[in-house]
Amino acid sequence: MAVRIPLASTWQPSWGVAGVDVSSWQASNGTDTVDWPALWNQGARFAYVKATEGNYYTSASWGQQYGNSQNAGMLRGSYHFAIPNWSSGADQATYFAHNGGGWSPDGITMPPALDIEYNPYAGRTINGVYMGNTCYSLSADQMVQWISDFSNTMVSLTGRRPVIYSTTDWWSSCTGNSAALSNNPLWIAAYNTSGPGTLPASWSNFSIWQYSSDGPFAGDSNVWNGDFPGLQRFATYGDTDPSAAFGRAAPSANLGDQTSGIVCTLSVGGCYQGFQNGALVWSRATGVQPSPNGPIRTAWAQTGYDSGPLGYPTSSVQCVLTNNGCYQGFQNGVIVWSKDTGAQLSLNGPIRTAWAQTGYDSGPLGYPISSVQCVLTNNGCYQGFQNGVIVWSKDTGAQLSLNGPIRTAWAQTGYDSGPLGYPTGPESCGLRDGGCYQAFQGGEIMWSTATGAQISHLGGIRTAYRAAGAEGSVLGYPTGPETCGLRDGGCYQAFQGGEIMWSTATGAQISHLGGIRTAYRAAGAEGSVLGYPTGPETCGLRDGGCYQAFQGGEIMWSTATGAQISHLGGIRTAYRAAGAEGSVLGYPTGPETCGLRDGGCYQAFQGGEIMWSTATGAQISHLGGIRTAYRAAGAEGSVLGYPTGPETCGLRDGGCYQAFQGGEIMWSTATGAQISHLGGIRTAYRAAGAEGSVLGYPTGPETCGLRDGGCYQAFQGGEIMWSTATGAQISPNGPIRNTWVAAGSENGRYGYPTGGESCNSANTNCNQMFQGGSISWDSVNGVR
Repeated sequence: MAVRIPLASTWQPSWGVAGVDVSSWQASNGTDTVDWPALWNQGARFAYVKATEGNYYTSASWGQQYGNSQNAGMLRGSYHFAIPNWSSGADQATYFAHNGGGWSPDGITMPPALDIEYNPYAGRTINGVYMGNTCYSLSADQMVQWISDFSNTMVSLTGRRPVIYSTTDWWSSCTGNSAALSNNPLWIAAYNTSGPGTLPASWSNFSIWQYSSDGPFAGDSNVWNGDFPGLQRFATYGDTDPSAAFGRAAPSANLGDQTSGIVCTLSVGGCYQGFQNGALVWSRATGVQPSPNGPIRTAWAQTGYDSGPLGYPTSSVQCVLTNNGCYQGFQNGVIVWSKDTGAQLSLNGPIRTAWAQTGYDSGPLGYPISSVQCVLTNNGCYQGFQNGVIVWSKDTGAQLSLNGPIRTAWAQTGYDSGPLGYPTGPESCGLRDGGCYQAFQGGEIMWSTATGAQISHLGGIRTAYRAAGAEGSVLGYPTGPETCGLRDGGCYQAFQGGEIMWSTATGAQISHLGGIRTAYRAAGAEGSVLGYPTGPETCGLRDGGCYQAFQGGEIMWSTATGAQISHLGGIRTAYRAAGAEGSVLGYPTGPETCGLRDGGCYQAFQGGEIMWSTATGAQISHLGGIRTAYRAAGAEGSVLGYPTGPETCGLRDGGCYQAFQGGEIMWSTATGAQISHLGGIRTAYRAAGAEGSVLGYPTGPETCGLRDGGCYQAFQGGEIMWSTATGAQISPNGPIRNTWVAAGSENGRYGYPTGGESCNSANTNCNQMFQGGSISWDSVNGVR
């Protein structure tokens, strides 16, 4: 054990009860070599036997030495040699408890002992592990925590508090001379003949003194600080006995005069003694602790004292907390008091652990204002604090709910019994614009200065929001709750930068703040023919434009045209087939307008219009001469009616035409756009070869109101004349036409042509018949 300092091999104290401690040093190949009867005859009445070291070594001779010492009549116990930097105190205590013999408080089994002292392996590396310095490379606080961890674990596993073996020098050097282990009996090592000397700060007295490693006994020589009955009580209680413990504790407890004797009627064999200002309370596990009159003792009394959930005190009242608050430790928690909150229980468990992680009373929660209440949904629990609560459930663990807008919003939903359920994590801040959020079983609560606290329920809208980048995206923070009960059972939620719309049919789709969303809302949103969005807003189109698809169409936007709706139907189908905004039509410049003749509709675009009727379907009317002429004539309200096909170009001289219900419009650079109405003139024109014939393109409109109700239309190569009596006849440019015109045309003696101009194959002799005669021409005589 401790550093060996040779003494006279025969010297031993004249007081107390002699004892020894041994290890494998007093064995050969695992066989005990100690003459135990001889030691008994020398006066040794107790023995400690090394059982374990670290969590890797069990003494091969422990079983024989432990049994042989008992067989010789001695009280015996086991000790563990600590290697604190190898594994935790709890781990080594567990290893010791499983390999160190019986632990019964039976009057013959000494309390377990922890040998914590100079590192025998300092500066060495063993099996790749550096063993540290004299203090095992632990800080003083770490060392005290390690010893406490070992001690508490032994109490938990065996019901007995271990004796601590050490030296004053090592304790001072490696624990900072801690006073925190006063409940553990002291086994002090000091090799001299004058006594243990100055004790470590945790103790005002000692139980065992190890004074020599070289006699008078085999192994190390020790003395019990008391008589043999006291040693037997030590083997039963782990301390000299309750009365001695009370006697030592009373002077410093400041409880006033005693008002009762020691009464040992408490739970698990515990005792108490009454005083004017409180009581001293003792148990084997906790030793003697003062319980002064005051709010903490009153609160403990209300729990049932030692038989209640807290058990026995493990410390005195300590008034070292924030704002002069006080606490007292108990086996199963603490009682905490402050002027503002009174005395409140903090029971060991997940809620107390969570409070500890915040910094206890000095953290954001402050002091408890209630005890733990297990009255929530699914047997959940909570504890109130000055600045919030800690809420626990089996599925979520213990989570903080700090006072503030997020907690207020959760309260408005019904706390744990509402749709959000329990928190699943802490409130996290430091988001965009200084925002915060907290996750719950059923979603999140998001908060920012601009938007306040808003709920984001678990589901399609929240999934889409998270996928878009949540508050870091253009959507920003929610500005209102998720609202359901829309058309077809849909829902929506508003955000700083738009909305997310959801329906069973379309899923969740984002509607960004801007022209498209404004137009959608103005049209009636999901309640309109557009229905719900079916995809995201897509930009990067021609001229920086954007569009978004909906169940009932699209909304197209560009800087030049703003946002315009393209309804599902023939017009949109034709627009898409033509190439949409990438075609000559460009973007819509207005809405689809219906209620035209025969129930027709049209929509204007940058490059023209699309006209629709049941009879003709959707037809494009491109910007240009043909469309201008069509509009000037009265469009679908005129005799032309609706277009029946597209504008077709590539004709003679680069001309174009478009067919309508009531005719055609022909266009060429030379003639402009001219209407060719459905009727005899157009039929004759088409039969003659239209613009590919000698007639070429029309140069003017069909004109009626002539003699006998006749009509005519001028062409580049002549005219077509029509009357009821003669039908439509072509009058080509030439000498015959010139003669007829000179004679007064249809108003002259010739009247209307009754047939076409007829020429021989060489075109040297031509003739045309009229109502009033004929006109002939030959290349020799001219007209006759």
